[in-house]
Amino acid sequence: MAKTQVPAELLYTADHEWLRQDGDTATVGITDFAQSELGDIVFVELPAVGSVMQQGQTFGTVEAVKTVADLLAPASGQVVEVNTDLADHAEQVNQDPYGSGWMVRIRLTAANELAALQSAEAYAALLGGD
Repeated sequence: MAKTQVPAELLYTADHEWLRQDGDTATVGITDFAQSELGDIVFVELPAVGSVMQQGQTFGTVEAVKTVADLLAPASGQVVEVNTDLADHAEQVNQDPYGSGWMVRIRLTAANELAALQSAEAYAALLGGD
C-alpha cells in the first residue's frame, strides 16, 4: 500500500480533516488517509457560502460507495468559498485530497482554536507512522 501523504504545512484533526491557514482564512478538506479509508467518493455535501461552522461540529458529509461520513470543522469560521467542482467531480477528493479535492474556505473567527489541531508529525504518529 502507498504511504499516506501528510503535508508538513497543514494542521490536522484526529477525525482526519486538514486545514491550511492563509492569514485570517483557511482552506479545509479531508486527509489522504480519510479518502483511502472511505474508498471511492461519489458525493460531497457542503455548506452554502455564508454558513457558519463551529469547531468540532458537522459541516457536511462525504458519501462513498459503501458508507457516509460526517465532515467535522477543524476550526470555527464563516464559509467564504465552496469547491463547487466537487458537485460533478467528487472523485477529486480521492485523486488530490490536498489540492483540487479541497472542500471549503472559511474566514476564521477564533484563530486561537488552531492550537488544538495537530501538526503533521503528530497526525502521522496518530496514523501509526506509516
